[in-house]
Amino acid sequence: DISHLSGGSLLLAWQLSHKHVLIVGGGDVASGRIESVLVADARITLIAPKPGLHRLTQQFIDIAGDRITYHDRTFAGPQDLEGVDMVLTAIDDVEKSREICALCRERRIPINVADIPPSCDFYFGSQIRSGPLQIMISTNGQSPKLANIIRRKIEACIPDHAGEAIEKVGQLRSKLRERAPGVGGELGKKRMRWMIDVCNAWEMEELALLDDEMMLKLLNEGWENGRVPRLEEVGPLVAAKRGLSAGPAPLLPFTPLVPMMLGFFAGVAATAV
Repeated sequence: DISHLSGGSLLLAWQLSHKHVLIVGGGDVASGRIESVLVADARITLIAPKPGLHRLTQQFIDIAGDRITYHDRTFAGPQDLEGVDMVLTAIDDVEKSREICALCRERRIPINVADIPPSCDFYFGSQIRSGPLQIMISTNGQSPKLANIIRRKIEACIPDHAGEAIEKVGQLRSKLRERAPGVGGELGKKRMRWMIDVCNAWEMEELALLDDEMMLKLLNEGWENGRVPRLEEVGPLVAAKRGLSAGPAPLLPFTPLVPMMLGFFAGVAATAV
C-alpha cells in the first residue's frame, strides 16, 4: 500500500557554491534569505529600493563585500534574470511576485515566492546549524510557526559539540581516504565499517577533541591494526584533563552498517513529535 506516499517534498541539501542567486526585496524576510544563501557560499544579486531595506539586510550589504551585488531599485524585467541560477522574492507586491514567477518558469529557473506557496518550486524550512551540521524542519509551507516550535525542541536534544565532532570526523575520514584510496569494493566497505566503529566507540565530546596528531595515531594504531583505540591511547594529555585513566584497549570488531547518527536523529524526531 503506497497510498500514504504523497503530500510531501523531496528534502535536499542544495549545493549553491559559486552559483548566482537573485533576491528581490530587502525586508525582514529577505534578510533571512540572504543569510541562508551566504551560508551556502552562493553569489547574490540583491534588488530592492534602499528606503525599504531592513537593518540586517543593510548590514549584510555592508559586510559581505563582493559576495553581494546590490541594486537600489525595483525588479526591471527579464534582463535581471540573465545568468541567474535561482530566484527568491520577498516583496509585498503580489502581482509583481507572480510576474517574476512566470518569467522564471519560462526560463526554468527555480524560484521561491515568499508567502505564496503555489508559486514556490521549493520551500525554506526552520533550520538548525552548528558548523557542518544542518537540520531542516519543513511543514511544506503549511505552518512556519509550528516548524519553528519543533526546531527548538530538536535543538535542545542535540549533544554539545556536535558540530565540532562532525567536522573532526570529516577530517579523519579524508585522511583515511588518502591512506586507503579507492571507490567502492571491499576496501570502501572496510573504511566505512571502521569509521562507524570510531563514531560508536567515542563520545561526541571526545570526537570534537581530535587534532592532527591524535588522528595520525588513530590511523596508525587503529586502522592499520583493525581496531579502534580509546581517547586515552591517542591523546593521553587530553584524556588526563578529562579525568580518564589509561588502560588496555579492547579490540573492537567491525560492527554492522548501522550509523550512530541514524538512531540519534530518529530519537530526536520522536521526541519532537
